[in-house]
Amino acid sequence: MPVEVIVALIMVAIIGNLVLMARIIAPAFASVLSPTPAPKSPRPIARPTVVPAPSTSPIPPERDWDDEPTTHERVARVVTWLFLIVTGLTVAATGLWPGTQQIIFVLLLFAGLTVILLQDLLPADALGSSRFVVQGTLALSGASILVGLTGGVASPFFFTFPLIVVGAALVVMPAVTIGLTIVATGGFLASVALGSPLATDWTSAGPMVVIDISALFLLSYVAMVISNDQREARDAAIRLSTIDPLTGLFNRGYFFNAIDRELSRTARSGRGFCLLMMDLDELKAINDRLGHFYGDRVLRGIAAVIDSGVRRIDTAARYGGDEFVVVLPETDPTGAFIVAEKIRIGVRSMVLDLPGGAPRPTLSIGVVSYPNDGRSVDELMINADAAMYASKRGGKDRVTGTPGLLALTG
Repeated sequence: MPVEVIVALIMVAIIGNLVLMARIIAPAFASVLSPTPAPKSPRPIARPTVVPAPSTSPIPPERDWDDEPTTHERVARVVTWLFLIVTGLTVAATGLWPGTQQIIFVLLLFAGLTVILLQDLLPADALGSSRFVVQGTLALSGASILVGLTGGVASPFFFTFPLIVVGAALVVMPAVTIGLTIVATGGFLASVALGSPLATDWTSAGPMVVIDISALFLLSYVAMVISNDQREARDAAIRLSTIDPLTGLFNRGYFFNAIDRELSRTARSGRGFCLLMMDLDELKAINDRLGHFYGDRVLRGIAAVIDSGVRRIDTAARYGGDEFVVVLPETDPTGAFIVAEKIRIGVRSMVLDLPGGAPRPTLSIGVVSYPNDGRSVDELMINADAAMYASKRGGKDRVTGTPGLLALTG
Protein backbone atom coordinates (compact mmCIF):
# COMPACT_ATOMS: atom_id res chain seq x y z
CA MET A 1 0.00 0.00 0.00
CA PRO A 2 1.34 3.48 -0.83
CA VAL A 3 2.81 5.36 2.09
CA GLU A 4 0.57 8.33 1.36
CA VAL A 5 -2.54 6.23 1.96
CA ILE A 6 -1.15 4.92 5.24
CA VAL A 7 -0.33 8.46 6.37
CA ALA A 8 -3.86 9.56 5.50
CA LEU A 9 -5.33 6.71 7.54
CA ILE A 10 -3.09 7.56 10.48
CA MET A 11 -4.20 11.19 10.39
CA VAL A 12 -7.85 10.13 10.33
CA ALA A 13 -7.29 7.86 13.35
CA ILE A 14 -5.39 10.55 15.26
CA ILE A 15 -7.98 13.23 14.53
CA GLY A 16 -10.79 10.87 15.55
CA ASN A 17 -9.11 10.09 18.86
CA LEU A 18 -8.40 13.76 19.50
CA VAL A 19 -12.08 14.59 18.94
CA LEU A 20 -13.08 11.78 21.33
CA MET A 21 -10.66 12.99 24.00
CA ALA A 22 -11.76 16.60 23.57
CA ARG A 23 -15.43 15.72 24.08
CA ILE A 24 -14.64 13.88 27.31
CA ILE A 25 -11.89 16.08 28.72
CA ALA A 26 -13.19 19.56 27.86
CA PRO A 27 -15.96 19.64 30.52
CA ALA A 28 -13.46 18.55 33.19
CA PHE A 29 -10.97 21.28 32.29
CA ALA A 30 -13.77 23.85 32.05
CA SER A 31 -14.88 23.08 35.59
CA VAL A 32 -11.29 23.35 36.85
CA LEU A 33 -10.58 26.65 35.11
CA SER A 34 -13.97 28.23 35.84
CA PRO A 35 -13.59 31.09 38.37
CA THR A 36 -17.18 30.67 39.55
CA PRO A 37 -17.82 27.58 41.65
CA ALA A 38 -20.80 25.46 40.83
CA PRO A 39 -23.87 26.25 42.95
CA LYS A 40 -24.28 24.00 45.93
CA SER A 41 -27.51 22.19 46.44
CA PRO A 42 -29.05 22.73 49.87
CA ARG A 43 -27.91 20.13 52.39
CA PRO A 44 -30.80 18.28 53.97
CA ILE A 45 -30.68 17.80 57.69
CA ALA A 46 -33.27 15.05 57.65
CA ARG A 47 -32.72 11.67 56.02
CA PRO A 48 -33.17 12.07 52.21
CA THR A 49 -32.55 8.46 51.22
CA VAL A 50 -32.61 5.05 52.80
CA VAL A 51 -29.46 2.97 52.74
CA PRO A 52 -29.56 -0.75 51.90
CA ALA A 53 -30.36 -3.27 54.59
CA PRO A 54 -27.46 -4.24 56.85
CA SER A 55 -26.98 -7.54 55.03
CA THR A 56 -26.22 -5.62 51.83
CA SER A 57 -23.96 -2.96 53.27
CA PRO A 58 -22.02 -1.28 50.49
CA ILE A 59 -18.39 -2.15 49.86
CA PRO A 60 -16.27 0.80 50.98
CA PRO A 61 -14.51 2.67 48.18
CA GLU A 62 -11.08 1.30 47.36
CA ARG A 63 -9.52 4.74 47.58
CA ASP A 64 -10.13 8.44 47.23
CA TRP A 65 -8.80 10.29 44.20
CA ASP A 66 -6.47 12.14 46.53
CA ASP A 67 -4.59 8.92 47.31
CA GLU A 68 -1.58 7.55 45.49
CA PRO A 69 -2.14 5.91 42.08
CA THR A 70 -3.40 2.34 42.19
CA THR A 71 -1.19 -0.64 41.45
CA HIS A 72 -2.81 -1.05 38.04
CA GLU A 73 -2.06 2.56 37.08
CA ARG A 74 1.58 2.24 38.13
CA VAL A 75 2.02 -1.05 36.25
CA ALA A 76 0.26 0.32 33.16
CA ARG A 77 2.53 3.38 33.16
CA VAL A 78 5.72 1.29 33.44
CA VAL A 79 4.61 -1.19 30.75
CA THR A 80 3.54 1.59 28.38
CA TRP A 81 6.82 3.48 28.60
CA LEU A 82 8.90 0.31 28.31
CA PHE A 83 6.92 -0.73 25.23
CA LEU A 84 7.35 2.67 23.57
CA ILE A 85 11.09 2.77 24.29
CA VAL A 86 11.75 -0.83 23.21
CA THR A 87 9.66 -0.41 20.04
CA GLY A 88 11.49 2.79 19.11
CA LEU A 89 14.90 1.19 19.67
CA THR A 90 13.90 -1.91 17.70
CA VAL A 91 12.66 0.10 14.72
CA ALA A 92 15.78 2.28 14.74
CA ALA A 93 18.27 -0.55 15.22
CA THR A 94 16.87 -3.09 12.76
CA GLY A 95 15.81 -0.80 9.94
CA LEU A 96 13.21 -3.38 8.88
CA TRP A 97 10.68 -0.76 7.84
CA PRO A 98 12.59 2.04 6.10
CA GLY A 99 9.56 3.29 4.18
CA THR A 100 7.49 3.95 7.31
CA GLN A 101 10.20 4.41 9.95
CA GLN A 102 9.71 8.15 10.34
CA ILE A 103 5.95 7.72 10.61
CA ILE A 104 6.43 5.08 13.33
CA PHE A 105 8.58 7.52 15.33
CA VAL A 106 5.86 10.17 15.01
CA LEU A 107 3.27 7.62 16.19
CA LEU A 108 5.40 6.68 19.23
CA LEU A 109 5.91 10.36 20.06
CA PHE A 110 2.18 11.01 19.86
CA ALA A 111 1.54 7.96 22.08
CA GLY A 112 4.03 9.23 24.66
CA LEU A 113 2.41 12.67 24.75
CA THR A 114 -0.99 11.06 25.15
CA VAL A 115 0.26 9.00 28.11
CA ILE A 116 1.61 12.15 29.76
CA LEU A 117 -1.70 13.92 29.21
CA LEU A 118 -3.88 11.13 30.58
CA GLN A 119 -1.71 10.01 33.49
CA ASP A 120 0.10 13.16 34.60
CA LEU A 121 -1.65 16.35 33.41
CA LEU A 122 -5.32 15.42 33.49
CA PRO A 123 -6.97 15.29 36.96
CA ALA A 124 -7.40 11.67 38.04
CA ASP A 125 -11.18 11.97 38.41
CA ALA A 126 -11.77 13.97 35.22
CA LEU A 127 -12.81 10.98 33.11
CA GLY A 128 -14.59 9.10 35.88
CA SER A 129 -15.71 5.63 34.86
CA SER A 130 -14.68 6.32 31.23
CA ARG A 131 -11.00 6.55 32.13
CA PHE A 132 -9.99 2.99 31.30
CA VAL A 133 -12.28 2.82 28.27
CA VAL A 134 -10.64 5.92 26.77
CA GLN A 135 -7.17 4.60 27.51
CA GLY A 136 -8.01 1.21 26.00
CA THR A 137 -9.52 2.73 22.87
CA LEU A 138 -6.52 4.98 22.29
CA ALA A 139 -4.11 2.10 22.90
CA LEU A 140 -5.94 -0.15 20.43
CA SER A 141 -5.91 2.61 17.83
CA GLY A 142 -2.15 3.01 18.25
CA ALA A 143 -1.63 -0.75 18.08
CA SER A 144 -3.64 -1.01 14.87
CA ILE A 145 -1.62 1.74 13.21
CA LEU A 146 1.68 0.22 14.41
CA VAL A 147 0.81 -3.21 13.01
CA GLY A 148 -0.25 -1.62 9.72
CA LEU A 149 3.04 0.28 9.47
CA THR A 150 5.17 -2.79 10.23
CA GLY A 151 3.90 -5.22 7.61
CA GLY A 152 0.32 -6.07 8.55
CA VAL A 153 0.04 -9.84 8.72
CA ALA A 154 3.84 -10.15 9.04
CA SER A 155 4.12 -7.59 11.86
CA PRO A 156 5.80 -8.78 15.08
CA PHE A 157 3.64 -6.43 17.15
CA PHE A 158 0.38 -8.42 17.23
CA PHE A 159 1.05 -9.18 20.90
CA THR A 160 0.08 -5.58 21.75
CA PHE A 161 -3.61 -6.39 21.16
CA PRO A 162 -3.92 -9.18 23.79
CA LEU A 163 -1.65 -7.17 26.11
CA ILE A 164 -4.07 -4.24 26.01
CA VAL A 165 -7.20 -6.35 26.30
CA VAL A 166 -5.87 -8.48 29.16
CA GLY A 167 -4.71 -5.37 31.02
CA ALA A 168 -8.13 -3.77 30.61
CA ALA A 169 -9.92 -6.94 31.75
CA LEU A 170 -8.29 -6.61 35.17
CA VAL A 171 -10.03 -3.30 35.92
CA VAL A 172 -13.21 -3.05 33.79
CA MET A 173 -16.42 -5.03 33.74
CA PRO A 174 -16.73 -8.12 31.50
CA ALA A 175 -19.10 -6.36 29.08
CA VAL A 176 -16.53 -3.61 28.51
CA THR A 177 -13.79 -6.20 28.03
CA ILE A 178 -15.88 -7.96 25.38
CA GLY A 179 -16.42 -4.64 23.62
CA LEU A 180 -12.70 -3.86 23.67
CA THR A 181 -11.94 -7.36 22.34
CA ILE A 182 -14.30 -6.80 19.42
CA VAL A 183 -12.72 -3.40 18.75
CA ALA A 184 -9.26 -4.97 18.93
CA THR A 185 -10.30 -7.65 16.44
CA GLY A 186 -11.62 -5.01 14.05
CA GLY A 187 -8.45 -2.95 14.41
CA PHE A 188 -6.25 -5.98 13.80
CA LEU A 189 -8.19 -7.03 10.68
CA ALA A 190 -8.04 -3.46 9.33
CA SER A 191 -4.31 -3.24 9.95
CA VAL A 192 -3.76 -6.62 8.26
CA ALA A 193 -5.89 -5.69 5.26
CA LEU A 194 -4.34 -2.24 4.77
CA GLY A 195 -0.76 -2.87 5.88
CA SER A 196 0.08 -6.27 4.36
CA PRO A 197 2.21 -6.34 1.18
CA LEU A 198 0.32 -6.79 -2.08
CA ALA A 199 2.23 -10.01 -2.74
CA THR A 200 1.06 -11.66 0.49
CA ASP A 201 0.18 -15.33 0.13
CA TRP A 202 -3.16 -15.41 1.90
CA THR A 203 -3.36 -19.19 1.61
CA SER A 204 -0.77 -19.45 4.35
CA ALA A 205 -1.32 -16.07 6.00
CA GLY A 206 -5.10 -16.45 6.39
CA PRO A 207 -4.95 -19.32 8.91
CA MET A 208 -2.39 -17.36 10.93
CA VAL A 209 -4.79 -14.44 11.16
CA VAL A 210 -7.55 -16.78 12.36
CA ILE A 211 -5.23 -18.27 14.98
CA ASP A 212 -4.23 -14.79 16.18
CA ILE A 213 -7.86 -13.71 16.57
CA SER A 214 -8.72 -16.97 18.35
CA ALA A 215 -5.81 -16.42 20.74
CA LEU A 216 -7.03 -12.86 21.38
CA PHE A 217 -10.51 -14.04 22.38
CA LEU A 218 -9.19 -16.92 24.48
CA LEU A 219 -6.81 -14.67 26.40
CA SER A 220 -9.61 -12.16 26.88
CA TYR A 221 -11.87 -14.88 28.30
CA VAL A 222 -9.16 -16.16 30.66
CA ALA A 223 -8.46 -12.61 31.86
CA MET A 224 -12.17 -11.98 32.51
CA VAL A 225 -12.50 -15.16 34.57
CA ILE A 226 -9.39 -14.40 36.63
CA SER A 227 -10.44 -10.78 37.08
CA ASN A 228 -13.92 -11.78 38.24
CA ASP A 229 -12.46 -14.20 40.81
CA GLN A 230 -10.07 -11.53 42.06
CA ARG A 231 -12.88 -9.00 42.31
CA GLU A 232 -15.05 -11.39 44.32
CA ALA A 233 -12.13 -12.28 46.59
CA ARG A 234 -11.36 -8.59 47.12
CA ASP A 235 -15.00 -7.80 47.96
CA ALA A 236 -15.13 -10.71 50.41
CA ALA A 237 -11.90 -9.58 52.07
CA ILE A 238 -13.21 -6.02 52.36
CA ARG A 239 -16.43 -7.25 53.94
CA LEU A 240 -14.51 -9.34 56.46
CA SER A 241 -12.24 -6.43 57.38
CA THR A 242 -14.83 -3.65 57.47
CA ILE A 243 -18.26 -5.13 58.21
CA ASP A 244 -19.48 -6.34 61.60
CA PRO A 245 -20.72 -9.91 60.96
CA LEU A 246 -23.58 -9.79 63.47
CA THR A 247 -25.23 -6.47 62.61
CA GLY A 248 -24.07 -5.83 59.04
CA LEU A 249 -22.94 -2.32 59.99
CA PHE A 250 -19.36 -1.17 59.58
CA ASN A 251 -16.97 -2.21 62.31
CA ARG A 252 -14.88 -0.16 64.73
CA GLY A 253 -11.79 -0.06 62.51
CA TYR A 254 -13.68 1.27 59.51
CA PHE A 255 -15.39 3.85 61.71
CA PHE A 256 -12.08 5.36 62.79
CA ASN A 257 -10.92 5.44 59.16
CA ALA A 258 -14.14 7.26 58.29
CA ILE A 259 -13.50 9.81 61.05
CA ASP A 260 -9.98 10.42 59.73
CA ARG A 261 -11.29 10.92 56.19
CA GLU A 262 -13.95 13.29 57.44
CA LEU A 263 -11.38 15.35 59.36
CA SER A 264 -9.27 15.63 56.19
CA ARG A 265 -12.30 16.56 54.08
CA THR A 266 -13.45 19.14 56.60
CA ALA A 267 -9.98 20.71 56.64
CA ARG A 268 -10.32 21.27 52.88
CA SER A 269 -13.97 22.29 52.69
CA GLY A 270 -14.39 24.12 56.01
CA ARG A 271 -17.73 22.36 56.60
CA GLY A 272 -18.11 20.54 59.90
CA PHE A 273 -19.76 17.24 60.77
CA CYS A 274 -21.49 15.58 63.70
CA LEU A 275 -21.08 12.31 65.53
CA LEU A 276 -23.66 10.17 67.35
CA MET A 277 -22.72 7.65 70.03
CA MET A 278 -25.49 5.28 71.15
CA ASP A 279 -25.73 2.69 73.91
CA LEU A 280 -28.37 -0.04 74.15
CA ASP A 281 -29.86 0.38 77.60
CA GLU A 282 -31.27 -3.09 78.35
CA LEU A 283 -28.97 -5.54 76.56
CA LYS A 284 -27.45 -7.04 79.73
CA ALA A 285 -30.90 -7.64 81.21
CA ILE A 286 -32.09 -9.29 77.98
CA ASN A 287 -29.01 -11.52 77.83
CA ASP A 288 -29.30 -12.50 81.50
CA ARG A 289 -33.02 -13.22 81.33
CA LEU A 290 -33.49 -14.61 77.80
CA GLY A 291 -30.03 -15.61 76.63
CA HIS A 292 -27.66 -14.32 73.99
CA PHE A 293 -29.79 -15.65 71.12
CA TYR A 294 -32.41 -13.01 71.83
CA GLY A 295 -29.74 -10.45 72.67
CA ASP A 296 -28.27 -10.91 69.20
CA ARG A 297 -31.74 -10.57 67.70
CA VAL A 298 -32.16 -7.23 69.48
CA LEU A 299 -28.77 -6.03 68.26
CA ARG A 300 -29.63 -6.89 64.66
CA GLY A 301 -32.98 -5.15 64.95
CA ILE A 302 -31.44 -1.97 66.35
CA ALA A 303 -28.75 -2.03 63.67
CA ALA A 304 -31.48 -2.18 61.02
CA VAL A 305 -33.21 0.84 62.55
CA ILE A 306 -29.95 2.82 62.63
CA ASP A 307 -29.06 1.77 59.08
CA SER A 308 -32.42 2.87 57.73
CA GLY A 309 -32.30 6.15 59.63
CA VAL A 310 -29.15 7.59 58.07
CA ARG A 311 -28.13 8.80 54.61
CA ARG A 312 -25.92 7.04 52.11
CA ILE A 313 -23.10 9.46 52.84
CA ASP A 314 -23.26 8.70 56.58
CA THR A 315 -21.23 5.95 58.25
CA ALA A 316 -23.05 3.76 60.78
CA ALA A 317 -20.90 1.33 62.74
CA ARG A 318 -20.99 -1.02 65.69
CA TYR A 319 -18.49 0.46 68.14
CA GLY A 320 -18.53 -2.25 70.80
CA GLY A 321 -20.77 -4.88 72.34
CA ASP A 322 -23.91 -2.76 72.73
CA GLU A 323 -22.63 0.60 71.46
CA PHE A 324 -23.14 2.11 68.02
CA VAL A 325 -21.76 5.22 66.35
CA VAL A 326 -22.75 7.27 63.32
CA VAL A 327 -20.70 9.86 61.44
CA LEU A 328 -22.87 12.54 59.81
CA PRO A 329 -20.83 14.47 57.20
CA GLU A 330 -21.69 18.11 56.54
CA THR A 331 -24.45 18.06 59.16
CA ASP A 332 -25.15 20.83 61.65
CA PRO A 333 -26.13 20.13 65.29
CA THR A 334 -29.84 20.66 64.64
CA GLY A 335 -29.80 18.10 61.84
CA ALA A 336 -27.85 15.68 64.03
CA PHE A 337 -30.44 15.95 66.82
CA ILE A 338 -33.22 15.26 64.32
CA VAL A 339 -31.47 12.12 63.06
CA ALA A 340 -30.76 10.98 66.63
CA GLU A 341 -34.41 11.44 67.65
CA LYS A 342 -35.61 9.49 64.64
CA ILE A 343 -33.31 6.62 65.54
CA ARG A 344 -34.31 6.72 69.22
CA ILE A 345 -38.03 6.72 68.40
CA GLY A 346 -37.51 3.99 65.79
CA VAL A 347 -35.82 1.71 68.34
CA ARG A 348 -38.48 2.37 70.96
CA SER A 349 -41.28 1.52 68.54
CA MET A 350 -39.69 -1.41 66.67
CA VAL A 351 -41.43 -4.75 66.75
CA LEU A 352 -39.33 -7.56 68.24
CA ASP A 353 -40.23 -11.22 68.61
CA LEU A 354 -39.25 -11.60 72.27
CA PRO A 355 -40.81 -13.75 75.01
CA GLY A 356 -43.34 -12.06 77.26
CA GLY A 357 -42.00 -9.95 80.08
CA ALA A 358 -38.76 -9.13 78.29
CA PRO A 359 -37.33 -5.65 78.95
CA ARG A 360 -38.06 -3.10 76.24
CA PRO A 361 -34.75 -2.06 74.55
CA THR A 362 -34.08 1.66 74.25
CA LEU A 363 -31.16 3.84 73.21
CA SER A 364 -29.25 6.52 75.09
CA ILE A 365 -27.65 8.83 72.52
CA GLY A 366 -24.91 11.44 72.77
CA VAL A 367 -24.37 14.06 70.06
CA VAL A 368 -21.18 16.03 69.38
CA SER A 369 -20.05 18.22 66.50
CA TYR A 370 -16.76 19.13 64.90
CA PRO A 371 -15.00 21.45 65.61
CA ASN A 372 -17.09 22.73 68.55
CA ASP A 373 -16.70 19.60 70.67
CA GLY A 374 -13.18 18.62 69.69
CA ARG A 375 -10.58 19.01 66.97
CA SER A 376 -9.20 15.49 67.12
CA VAL A 377 -10.63 11.99 67.10
CA ASP A 378 -9.80 11.49 70.78
CA GLU A 379 -11.50 14.71 71.88
CA LEU A 380 -14.63 13.93 69.87
CA MET A 381 -14.88 10.40 71.23
CA ILE A 382 -14.35 11.52 74.84
CA ASN A 383 -17.06 14.18 74.57
CA ALA A 384 -19.44 11.84 72.67
CA ASP A 385 -18.99 9.21 75.38
CA ALA A 386 -19.66 11.81 78.09
CA ALA A 387 -22.82 13.02 76.31
CA MET A 388 -24.08 9.44 75.92
CA TYR A 389 -23.59 8.66 79.62
CA ALA A 390 -25.30 11.92 80.48
CA SER A 391 -28.33 10.50 78.64
CA LYS A 392 -28.14 7.31 80.70
CA ARG A 393 -27.82 9.22 83.95
CA GLY A 394 -30.73 11.42 82.92
CA GLY A 395 -33.13 8.47 82.71
CA LYS A 396 -32.09 6.66 79.51
CA ASP A 397 -34.03 6.63 76.22
CA ARG A 398 -33.05 10.20 75.36
CA VAL A 399 -30.68 12.34 73.26
CA THR A 400 -28.12 14.59 74.94
CA GLY A 401 -25.50 16.95 73.60
CA THR A 402 -22.58 18.74 75.17
CA PRO A 403 -23.31 22.11 76.85
CA GLY A 404 -21.70 23.98 73.97
CA LEU A 405 -23.71 22.01 71.42
CA LEU A 406 -26.96 22.66 73.27
CA ALA A 407 -26.18 26.35 73.19
CA LEU A 408 -25.74 26.22 69.41
CA THR A 409 -29.09 24.50 68.89
CA GLY A 410 -30.85 26.88 71.19
